[in-house]
Amino acid sequence: MKDEQKQGLLKAAKAAVGAAVKGQAAPRVVEGDPKAAPQGCFVTLTVGGQLRGCIGQFIAEKPLTELVGAMARAAAREDPRFFDMPIRETDFGRLHIEISALSPLAMTRDPMSLRLGTDGIYIIRGRRSGCFLPQVATETGWTKEEFLSYCCTMKANLPSDAWKDSNTEVYLFTAEIFGADYASIAD
Repeated sequence: MKDEQKQGLLKAAKAAVGAAVKGQAAPRVVEGDPKAAPQGCFVTLTVGGQLRGCIGQFIAEKPLTELVGAMARAAAREDPRFFDMPIRETDFGRLHIEISALSPLAMTRDPMSLRLGTDGIYIIRGRRSGCFLPQVATETGWTKEEFLSYCCTMKANLPSDAWKDSNTEVYLFTAEIFGADYASIAD
């Protein structure tokens, strides 16, 4: 992805977060490259280095710029882990926006083939599912087994060894990750 595309996505995310926090309607999104293939994404918001929202979607039915705006707005206001501490305008000076533009999901029969720090995981069994973005492995220092097990327990509410079960689907994906401080993103 080119730098100007990244800057456009960060600008869309900033506008969406700002509008959500201020209680305004979602901003009009200027569409990206109409020839670009649909692409999923996650938007992660941190304040002073602490997670304050992370929402994403693996499958896109709209242009990436529009999806980034929708996920940024959702990360700012709809992540249930942070209902009790919503992002406020006073946080803007310490707010960091990170976008993870995702590759398509690829099911694997060998979950231990994942590359820590490169591959994210998405685990599904029945109606339960959970995911970790690739950067989680780097940030935590977990082993492959811990990465898979903690995704099962912490995200999918499954037994820690569910990833070994043939009834559990494990998908791998990569992400192009970039971000900026809210205040440094041009309006």
